[in-house]
Amino acid sequence: MDTQELTALLDRLRAEPQETEWLEFKAGRHDPQALGEYLSALANSACLSGKTKGYLAFGIQDETHNVIGTAFNPDIEKGKGNQDLLLWLSLGLRPNVGFEAYPFIYRGRPIVLFNINAAFDRPVEFYGVAYVRVGSSKTLLSRHPDKERRIWQRRMDWSAQICERASLDDLNPDALSKARHEYVTKYPGKEADIAAWDDLTFLNKARLTIQGGITSTAILLLGRPESSALITPAVARISWILKDDRNQERDYEHFGPPFLLNVDRVLKKIRNLTFRALPSGTLFPVEIAQYDPWVIREALHNCVAHQDYSLHGRINVVETLDSLLLTNAGSFLPGDVERVIRQDAPLEIYRNPFLAEAMVNLNMIDTQGGGIKRMFLTQVKRFFPMPDYDLADPERVAVRLLGSILDERYSQLLMERSDLGLWTVILLDKVQKRIRIRKDEHKKLKAMKLVEGRYPNLFVAGRIAAVTGNKARHIRDRGLDKRYYQDMILELIQEHGPVSRKDIDNLLMDKLPEILTEKQKKDRIHNLLAELSGGLRKVKNLGTRRYSKWALFNDKKTKEQRP
Repeated sequence: MDTQELTALLDRLRAEPQETEWLEFKAGRHDPQALGEYLSALANSACLSGKTKGYLAFGIQDETHNVIGTAFNPDIEKGKGNQDLLLWLSLGLRPNVGFEAYPFIYRGRPIVLFNINAAFDRPVEFYGVAYVRVGSSKTLLSRHPDKERRIWQRRMDWSAQICERASLDDLNPDALSKARHEYVTKYPGKEADIAAWDDLTFLNKARLTIQGGITSTAILLLGRPESSALITPAVARISWILKDDRNQERDYEHFGPPFLLNVDRVLKKIRNLTFRALPSGTLFPVEIAQYDPWVIREALHNCVAHQDYSLHGRINVVETLDSLLLTNAGSFLPGDVERVIRQDAPLEIYRNPFLAEAMVNLNMIDTQGGGIKRMFLTQVKRFFPMPDYDLADPERVAVRLLGSILDERYSQLLMERSDLGLWTVILLDKVQKRIRIRKDEHKKLKAMKLVEGRYPNLFVAGRIAAVTGNKARHIRDRGLDKRYYQDMILELIQEHGPVSRKDIDNLLMDKLPEILTEKQKKDRIHNLLAELSGGLRKVKNLGTRRYSKWALFNDKKTKEQRP
């Protein structure tokens, strides 16, 4: 902040009727420990007061607000251990929400103004102890459990914070024009009114500014590229990365504000190749793009709307030959995608409610919370796999869009059965992706004759395989008759016996159903041998389980051997 901005800010602070819990004036200096405690107290009190920042000014009398000046210079002072004061203070704050110290001349006298960001969903401690202001006194936060509980429960909306150094000049004129156009598209009945609004009135109405104050939302969506510095330490960046089939990076480009325009530029970088009909010509009689543009746009807009900007991460769009992976920082607030789809209702909690509302007004997202379900429905209509959400990392949301067909039977089924509900299709999508479903879900799909196989190793029903001409794949998944495998074992022993278990494994492993894991295949072979040597009495083991030698049961030429 320059001297003019600092002067205007201090004028406003001195105009406060009295010292408040988020504002402290000091005539003299304080020792480093007390200064750190005040920063903790002001950050926590600002949160409780609904303010974005707390302030501490040296050189101002606390009762009269008279300007007396100070000899305190934070740039040369030392903290404990002879560390630079500002570094020592910064290391002591946990979480470090960020603060700034401004020495400047105000009304002809030296002043030092500290700005500290408000606590966000947890108390700010100074070297392990949290403080708070009660009236004009600083005290331990632990003595006020009600206030501590409120801080834990309170989430400041970062997207609604005013950027004090920003002005209309920091907004991109093309983005502002685009915003007006999209607002009219969203609310066509207000076209005449919108035409009469000046820029500031429009921005207030569209929920991009607050009483003329430029918000973080306005910078993200409409800001000039260089305006991203106004919202630091938050990161306003979307990175497009192209990788080859060996996962090596081939190309990349970074995009900053204005996101209202640059989301389209990101989309243009994506190579949305044409998915052509299969050689049989029975699956897709026409050509179709790998990705639906609306689905990509919705996924990317969700990244922008729900990014946790306090984590200082960027939004990534990673493109490979047959998929897009979009990631943003922050947890998935609804908890899981299934709940969003099943409830079919807008979310109750938003990380950036001000930003989300502005994006609705600018026609970037249809409704708050309904876009995810529409993404799934769009993929159903295109007969493509469902979006894959990875929520394993508590500070990262990842969604993968597949640009290829995984299982022709699944796609053919969607073509033929337009009566299937969305949740049924999602379950079938899990089956084709070899994701285990619950037993009750399996029972439902089996009753509808949509899946085959022994739980949990399921695959799309054979009827669909016959329709698509993919009978060979179906047989590989289902497996051949048990008698077939046993006859192969008997033939091997008759020709080359006695044989080891390894010999039998080598014979059958690549002939058992592909859907089985290696362990499951070996267990299946064990069961086949158990039946041949037990009830059927056709083979016998001449060795141990570990060092087995299998021979025909009635072969008198072989004797039992033990290693």
